Amino acid sequence: MTDKAKSVRAIGLCSGGLDSILAGLVLKDQGIDVTWICFETPFFSAEKARLASEMTGIPLIVREISDVYLPMLKNPPCGYGKNMNPCRDCHALMFSLAGEVMAAEGFDFLFSGEVAGQRPLSQNKQALRYVEKRSGFDGKVLRPLSAKILPETEMELSGLVDRERLLGIQGRSRKDQMALAESYGITEYPAPAGGCLLTDKKYSDRLRDLFDCGAAYTSSDLHLLKQGRHLRLANGEKVIVGRTQGDNRWIIKYHDPKCHLIIDLKGKGSPTVVVSVGATEETVSLGAALCAGYAKVPEGELVEAVVRGPEGMRVISVAAVDPANYRECIL
Repeated sequence: MTDKAKSVRAIGLCSGGLDSILAGLVLKDQGIDVTWICFETPFFSAEKARLASEMTGIPLIVREISDVYLPMLKNPPCGYGKNMNPCRDCHALMFSLAGEVMAAEGFDFLFSGEVAGQRPLSQNKQALRYVEKRSGFDGKVLRPLSAKILPETEMELSGLVDRERLLGIQGRSRKDQMALAESYGITEYPAPAGGCLLTDKKYSDRLRDLFDCGAAYTSSDLHLLKQGRHLRLANGEKVIVGRTQGDNRWIIKYHDPKCHLIIDLKGKGSPTVVVSVGATEETVSLGAALCAGYAKVPEGELVEAVVRGPEGMRVISVAAVDPANYRECIL
């Protein structure tokens, strides 16, 4: 292998899934200096990418991109998939951000583990072309797993990458990837899909509701959408009620003390409830009453609830309500 080949540097998008792993290893086998980059938002984390980096030894850069991701998510030029997943525009944005790192840090090209035809809408050849053009780095994107069935890139034409050592995988079957993984001695890897909350119907319904209500929100609100019962009340305000101890811990962890009020029952176990700071006293009282109802307090029985917020703690007295009366409010 020539010194020129050894000096080639590539930076690739990594989700931590099998395709990402294989794309990196295929290029690494050519002596290319491979680095991964993973972008985090409240909708997807870098946990799997970190595990892939530890397993393969391929360095990983992690960047949090919520500030630039959310404006795209609210109005993606290509629209959404089945749920709130803007896959084409998501990939284009990530390649654009990775391209900025490529240019700043002296990498030669971008790559990903995308496989032509694996996802009918977001990874057909037209979609792959859209993503590359919209990224702003047209001609600098390589898909090593499907390269032989895609147009030859400038990296291949110039000799930076040996096209003959790339692959021509296409379609939804994963047999070729599994065989390749076995050849690399990879026996444990994440199941396909499942990494992005925007493909989840329940989460997407709650996110759409959050966008549609028009109220200001923070990253804490996006994390809170992941667990608990979410009720949109007739007055437009919202109550979140923990279902389990795990939900309660999640609410405590991700609520914003500046933006949220936390409610639970005084002196007894109960769900943790959250409402927004600035909610009407009617909503605060109803949140406490629902807290009591979900804690199995008989309907109409008076209880004391503790309300904690940025202005301190107070105790209010409310009558428990039957949660079944608010079933239509659940998102």
